[in-house]
Amino acid sequence: MAKAPRFKSYTKRQLWFYTRRALLVLFSWTFIAMVLFYFEYYTLISYRALTSDYDFKQAFISHLIMAVSAGLIGGFVTVNLMERWLRKYAFWKALLFITITYVIAALLVSSIVGLYYYSQELGLPLTHPAVLDEFDGFFKQWIFIKNFIIWLVIVVTTLIVFMINDKYGPGVFPDYLMGRYFHPKNERRIFMFADIKDATTIAEKLGEEKYFNFLKDFFRDIAPAIVQTQGEVYQYVGDEVVISWKMKNGLKQANTLQCYYSMQKIIKYKSPRYIKRYGVAPSFKAGIHFGPVMVGEVGQIKREIVFSGDVLNTAARIAASCNDLGVEILASKDFANISKMLPKNVKVFDMGKESLKGKAEDIALVTYKKEKS
Repeated sequence: MAKAPRFKSYTKRQLWFYTRRALLVLFSWTFIAMVLFYFEYYTLISYRALTSDYDFKQAFISHLIMAVSAGLIGGFVTVNLMERWLRKYAFWKALLFITITYVIAALLVSSIVGLYYYSQELGLPLTHPAVLDEFDGFFKQWIFIKNFIIWLVIVVTTLIVFMINDKYGPGVFPDYLMGRYFHPKNERRIFMFADIKDATTIAEKLGEEKYFNFLKDFFRDIAPAIVQTQGEVYQYVGDEVVISWKMKNGLKQANTLQCYYSMQKIIKYKSPRYIKRYGVAPSFKAGIHFGPVMVGEVGQIKREIVFSGDVLNTAARIAASCNDLGVEILASKDFANISKMLPKNVKVFDMGKESLKGKAEDIALVTYKKEKS
C-alpha cells in the first residue's frame, strides 16, 4: 500500500483563519482587561481610596502586560488547544485538560506581571533577591485570586462563544440571538449536499456501532474545512451533510468550492487512519446549487432555523446524479456562471443538460477537476 503524502504545513487560508481568530482573542481580552483596570481606578478615585504611593503608570503597564500576555497565550495557544480538546475528547477529560492548561497559563502570566510590578516598585532587576522575596507571597494575595477568577470567566466565555459558533456556524448564532429569523424571511443561499459514497455497503461491512463511529469521525474531520470557508452546517442526514452559505460568503475567495477541495484534502490525508481503524476510507460526492429560500425559526421545544425552498431539492438531486455521470462533484450551470473565482488549479467542465428526478425541466450541469500542480 502506498504511503499517503505527508500533510503539508497549513495553507495560507488556514493560517489566516487561525491568526485572525487569535488576534480577535488578543484584542478582545486586552480591551476587556483595560476596561476592568479603568473601572477599578475610577472606583478607587470615587471612594477616595487612592494613596500617595499609588503609581498610575506602573499599575497601567502592569495590567497592559497581563492583558497582552494573556491574549497572546490565549489567542495563539490555549484557546485553539482547548477547542480541539472539546472536539476530540469526552467532556470531563477536555475539562480536566482545560483546567490544567488554564492554571499553568494563569501562573505564568501572573508571574510575569508580579515580577514586573515589584521590580518597578523597588527599582531593582527582575531577578534581584529583594524582588523575589516580595514576589514570594504574591499568589496568596487577594489581587491574584481576584484576577484568577476574572480570567477564568473570560476564558470559559470565550470557549463557549467558539463552541456556539461551531454548533450554529459562523454568524448564525448572532442572527439567532438577535431574532433575525423569528419571522420568516426570504434569502438567496448556496447549498452543498455532500454524502459518503457506497455508504450502504460500508454500513453492512462495519455494523451499526462501528459505522456510527465512522460517520462521527468523518463529520468531525471535515468540520475545519467548513468553518474556515464560512460555511454553516444546516443538518446531518444519515451519511450526508448539508452545508449552506450566504451568497457573499460562499462566493468570496471561492469558499464553496474551496470547502469541497479542503474536505477532500483532509480525508485523503487521514485515509490511512480510517483504513487502520475501519478497513475502509471514506470518499464522497457533492452537489451544489443556489437560489431563493424561506428561512425562519420553527419548533417550540427544540427551536431550529429551517430553510425551505426548491433549491434544496435541486441540490440534493444534483448530488445524486454524480454516480450516473461518473464524477465526484456537480454544480448547476447557474452556480458556475456566478462563481467566477475558482480555487487554484481547478477547472470547470460543462456536462450538458440532465433530467433530474422530480424536476419538470432539464438542468444544465458542470463539474470541476483539479489539475496537478
